[in-house]
Formats: sequence, structure tokens, C-alpha cells
Amino acid sequence: MKKIITLLSIAFIVLFSACNDEYMDRFPKTSIGEENFFKTEEDLKIFLYNLYSFDGVWNYSNDGYNTSDNMANTGVSEIKNIMLSDNPSSATVTGGWSWSRLRNINLFLENFGGANVSEDLLAHYEGVGRFFRARFYMGMVQRYSDIPWYDQVLGTSDEDLLYKARDPRDLVVQKLFEDYDFAGKNVKSSQPVGAVDKWTVLAYKARHALYEGTFRKYHPELELQSTANTYLEMARDAAKEIMDNGGFSIYNTGNPNSDYLKLFTSTNLVGNSEVIFASLAEDQIVNSGYWGFVFGNYEVCPSKDLLQAYLMTDGSFYTQQPGYETKLFVEEFENRDPRLTQTYAYPGWELINSSGFDQGAGIYKQQLQKNFTGYHQIKGFVNDKDATVQNSIDFPSLRYAEILLIYAEAKAELGELTQNDLDISINKLRDRVQMPHMTLNPAVESVQESRYPNVASPLKNEILEIRRERRIELALEGYRYDDLMRWAAGKLLEKEPVGLYFPGLGKYDLNGDGAEDIVLLDISESIPAANDKEINSKGETLIYYRVGQQDSDASVYISGDNKGYILSVKERGTFLEPKYYYRPIPQTHVTVNPNLTQIFGWE
Repeated sequence: MKKIITLLSIAFIVLFSACNDEYMDRFPKTSIGEENFFKTEEDLKIFLYNLYSFDGVWNYSNDGYNTSDNMANTGVSEIKNIMLSDNPSSATVTGGWSWSRLRNINLFLENFGGANVSEDLLAHYEGVGRFFRARFYMGMVQRYSDIPWYDQVLGTSDEDLLYKARDPRDLVVQKLFEDYDFAGKNVKSSQPVGAVDKWTVLAYKARHALYEGTFRKYHPELELQSTANTYLEMARDAAKEIMDNGGFSIYNTGNPNSDYLKLFTSTNLVGNSEVIFASLAEDQIVNSGYWGFVFGNYEVCPSKDLLQAYLMTDGSFYTQQPGYETKLFVEEFENRDPRLTQTYAYPGWELINSSGFDQGAGIYKQQLQKNFTGYHQIKGFVNDKDATVQNSIDFPSLRYAEILLIYAEAKAELGELTQNDLDISINKLRDRVQMPHMTLNPAVESVQESRYPNVASPLKNEILEIRRERRIELALEGYRYDDLMRWAAGKLLEKEPVGLYFPGLGKYDLNGDGAEDIVLLDISESIPAANDKEINSKGETLIYYRVGQQDSDASVYISGDNKGYILSVKERGTFLEPKYYYRPIPQTHVTVNPNLTQIFGWE
């Protein structure tokens, strides 16, 4: 069995085994007694395992659940509720203000030094602890900006600390990157499978430094723009260290139409050249958590806006194609970047794992529904009915592809980008799918330019195309919302995602085999009885839909009078800038500690 004997699997078995009496006898039943713990290296490992929490297969729907222009979402999301609310406040936005994880981290950092191990190992374990603290604090900064900094365990007698005010964002960020710096220098580069190593630390450092640098650059309300380059340089340097010394490379076996997709449906990412850190799964040991909702028709589904961002196979813009706005589904996939057909279900694709999909297995054709775009997702979808396979899917939590994108973006934002920089980063990604290389001074697409009107750099064209590459390469992996926030592009969330285009009522071929598959009827018409439905030239019964406006009893909502785009959500609300780039501290906590004041217009 491929992954059972890994560090984390052993940890889970140890932590949750009720029959290991020797282990259970070492601890008080309700809390760890520091005086009897933190004595050996095994103690340090066991405590740290409790801090492990990395992205998993659920990330494949987070572009929808976090809300972005990549997906439509019929479910609940915090930002959608905020945007649709008449008066969101600290009384209604109440999640996120949790500090128990930080207490555990600081408990470790206060006590690890008592272990009977070498100084070298102590530095390693301190580095891992400080890595987790830096990661925790970056999440809090992203949500609240100014927050209290704590580097010690608080007791009930520490009133000055318990009731302190927010510390400035700049101070907190400096502190957390001190943690990243220490961890990057001291965490060992060679660790057992599933354990945090030097490259995991540097990857998060690069990710968070890019976030902070670009956030400061594009958010003048912080009054920190003059310090943005400090963090962009950190991102550049951390990424380059991984590129130069990490030994990673883009997974590429020479199969441009399948290599990309295999990263997201693999039952074994151990040893994959592109994977810096994977969330490992093994059937009945640590199940992946996978289920077929990712394919679509369960709250989230891909958007036309994302589909139109993919380039043509010759590197030109799809939006330069004549009549691109009204192309039919089959035409949309012709001569496109191969990553499109490894992300979206495409005409002619065969569906095997049809659980929850009414059309059933076979050559795919869309199942049109109210509030869904008509597009379906195959990135991260396991097209295999075997539950053992589904339970064993690994997730590439950190990919080398992201590091290359971080490097290119940081270099461009710093005004340092060269053709060689593109060749060792963006063009490595394009080589995998045999797309033309990106060059300096690329053409500008008006659609992409309109998305980001605040980009004013001399390397504006390059920044816009690097952002496109990032959107495509990392599509539907859960990055998009954070990207829009750091680029101050929150207004893009106001646009309601749309789906397939239909020029009118009638019959349509959705799988490209030359035979019509569906029939669109006016809302005033009735769907024929089963025996009266038409059979196409392939011997298949046509599927009928009644189309109409939102809030009607139509089968499918459409934007125009019996023609137009399939509509998903009716209204996304208004994104107030800069207020909605941040969250309020929940009112209950401010009541207890009045020193915790609100910022950026929150009440």
C-alpha cells in the first residue's frame, strides 16, 4: 500500500488509538502537563502533528464557496452575504476571531527547549513551530489587518495582554516574517514524507510575501505603499531559492492533453517532481474526503468568464475571435489552451462516475438547471466509480507551478522582469501544454485590461498576462478570491456569472457528434410526454428544457427573450471599497475588550 507508512499516517494512528495504554497514561485526560511532556523528540513530533492543517480536495470548489469570478455559487458564502446585506456589521459578521490554535503554537514554543535533543534539532523544531505561527498570523492579517500580536501563552492574570488593543499591521507582519526567516534557515530540507520541510516553509513565505507586497501596493488606504517592495523582494528571493535549490520541476511526461489533469486526480503524489507538499490520503486510513459534487450541479459551477480567459492554441486572445461572445458550447473549445479541456468538461468527454448526475454515464452532454451555468468541472473530479480510488486521492497543497508564478509576478511588480525570467517561470508552465512562450511587451487584451484598471506599471502588459497565466494555471484550486483581494479587484465580484449562450429556441448539439441533444422550448410550452419526445439520428431521446427569466417556473433561466446566456445567481450585491477587503472584529469580543476598535468603516 503506497502511502500508509508515512509520518502523518503514523501520527493519526498514535493520536487516536484508544488501545495504546502506555501512550494514554502519559497525559492528563483534559490537557497536556508540560512538566511531563516536551522531554523527547517524539514528544515534539506528536505535539506538532496536532498543528498540521493543509488544503485538501475541498479546495477544488473554493473558487465558488469563497466567491470569485471563476465560479457561480448558489450556496452560502460570507462575502456574498456581506455584499447583499443592507447593513453588515460586527453583530452579523461573527466568524474568524479564534485564538486557540495560536495558544497551542505558543505553548509548544515556550516548552520545546526542554527536550533532550541536539541544538540542531531544537532549532529545527523551533522553526516548525514558528512556521505554524507565521501561517496563523498571516491568515488573521488577511482577514482583519491590524490585530494583537502574542508570542507567549496568556493566563487569566495577564490582563494587560488580554485587554490590549490591535497592533498595527506593519508590526505584526514584520514579526511573522521574522518567524518565516528563522524557519527558512533552520527547518531541515530533508524530512519524512508528509512532514513540513524547508521547502514547505519557503513556499508559504513566498506566497504570503507576494500577498503582502501586492496588497500594500494596490491598497492605498493602508498607507504602506512605500514598503510594498520589501515584501515583493522577499517573495522573489524565497521563490528563487526553491527554484535554484529545491530540486523541483514541472510535471511533464510529454502528454500536453493529460499531464496537467493528472496532478489533480492522482492516488499517489509521493515523489512527484512538481509537488512541494501534498495532503496524502489512503482508503480507510486517512480518506481524502472526496465526493462527486465537484463535477457540478451542487451549489458551485464554473463560469463563462473564466472559460473566455484561456488563450487560443496559437497564443492569441479568445476575445479576438469574431463573435466570441455568442459562440456555442462546441465552438468554445476549438483550438484552445489544453488546460481548458483538463479543467472543464468538454464536448466528447466521457463521463464514467455519474453519481448525482441525472444524464447518466456516457458521452457527456450538459445537464441544464436553474442557477447553474451549464459548465461542469473535471479538474479534481475523479472519473472513477471505485470508492477505494476516490478515498485515496492526494491533493497537491503546494505546487512548484505556484512558485514559478510567484517569482514572475514579483519580478514584474518590482519592474525587474526579463525574458530569461519568463523562460524559467511562465514558459515552463506553457511548455507542459505546448503553448507558445510569453515574451516581453506582450499584446494587451482590452478585457483583461478592464479587469484591473489600477495597474499603472511600465510593465503593465506583462503584469496583466502573468495574472492571466496565474488564473488559468491555478484555476479552481481556491486561489482566486485571495488574488482579487490583494489586487484590489473586489468590484469583479459584483458581476453575476453566466453560462452557455443560446441564440434562440430550438435544437442544439452539445457533444459535437453532429446530432442534436437538447431542445429549448418557450416557457409557455409544455415538455412532451416520454413517448412523444423526438429521437435524434443517433437513436437517443432529445432532452427538453423550458427557458425563461429568473423567478419564473422555467427549467433554465436565460438572459434575453428566448435567447442569451444561461443565468446563475440573480444578484451578487455591491462590493464597498475599501471596507469589504477586511472583516470586523465580532461585536461580542469588542464588548468584552473595548480597546479592540473597528477599522475601515466597520461598526
